[in-house]
Amino acid sequence: MRKAMLILLIVVAVASVAMAQDGYQTPPTPGSVPQTYTYKPSTAYTYKGGPDILGAHNGYGRGCVMCHAPHSGAFGNNVTPNDPQNGMYALWGQDLSPLFGASFNFSGDGAARYPVTLPTGGTITSAHDANTVILFCLSCHDGVVTKVGMMQGQTVETLPIVGGTAPTLLGLAAPSGGTPYSNDHPVGGKANVGCGGGYNWDCPAAQGGATLVPITTFGPNMTNFLKNYAPSFWNNGGNPLASFGGTTVNAVTCTTCHDQHSMTAFVAGNGTTYTTMFFIKGYYNPAANGNSVAQFCRNCHGGESNEMHGLASVPTV
Repeated sequence: MRKAMLILLIVVAVASVAMAQDGYQTPPTPGSVPQTYTYKPSTAYTYKGGPDILGAHNGYGRGCVMCHAPHSGAFGNNVTPNDPQNGMYALWGQDLSPLFGASFNFSGDGAARYPVTLPTGGTITSAHDANTVILFCLSCHDGVVTKVGMMQGQTVETLPIVGGTAPTLLGLAAPSGGTPYSNDHPVGGKANVGCGGGYNWDCPAAQGGATLVPITTFGPNMTNFLKNYAPSFWNNGGNPLASFGGTTVNAVTCTTCHDQHSMTAFVAGNGTTYTTMFFIKGYYNPAANGNSVAQFCRNCHGGESNEMHGLASVPTV
C-alpha cells in the first residue's frame, strides 16, 4: 500500500513539473489585485498548439466567455450585477454597475479638456456607441471600482527595448495631484483628430461638433504618409473613427487604437498581415532602428510626421 502511494505521489509531481514547463499558469484568485508578478510574460499565454491571437484576452483558456457570456449575461460569469440591461448588448458578461454614470477627465493637459461621462444604468442603446465601448473596456481595466477577475494587472508582453511590463489596471495609476485617467491618452467625444496642418493632418477645413469632415487623402503630406505607412487606418475603412450618441466623428475611443480580439496580428485594408503588440490596431513592431511605432501614432498626430517636415519618402520598417 505504501509503495503504491509513493508511486502515485511521484506521478503527480512529474505531471506538475510537466505542466509548468508547458507554459500553463495558475490564474489569480478572481477579484484579487496581485502586488507582485512572478509569471513569465513569454510563456503565460502559450498553449500546446501555439499562441492564439486573442493572447491575454484568452483569459487562461476561458476564451470569449471571459467578456461575452453566451447565456444570462453577467450572471453566466457568476456575477450578480445591478444592471437592468444585464447582458443585453454584446452579451457583455462583466459587471457594469460600478461605472454607470461615472465621469472621468482624461489627460492631465487641462483638468477638463477631455471629459467622458459613461452611460447610466438602463440607457445603453448600442454596443458600438463609443462611450459604451469605453464603459465595456473599463469594466475590466479600471481596477479600482470594478472587479479584476482573472487579470494579473500587468501586460503579459515584455516592453521592448526598456524591458519590464506595463499596467493594465489603468485607474490604479493616478498621478500625484491628478485623478485616475489624467495620465492616460484622451478618449471621448472631445478627443478629435483635427484638420488643417500644424499638429494635425492637412485635410480640408476644421471638424468638430455635429459636422463630420472626413480625414481624406488630401494634399501631398497626407498622400505621402499613406504611401509610406500602408497599414494606416485611414486606408483601412476606419473613417470616421467613432460614433458618440449617433453622431459620427473622427474622435478617439478605445477601439480606435486597439483591436481587443487580436493581440499579435493586424490585417490592413490591403489584406496584408502585419506584426503588432498590445492589441494595437496597426503595424506596431518596436525594434531597434525601426519606426513602425512612431508611424502608428502619426495616424492622428500628423504634425509630428516625417512628411509634414519635408521628408516625403521614409519607408516604415
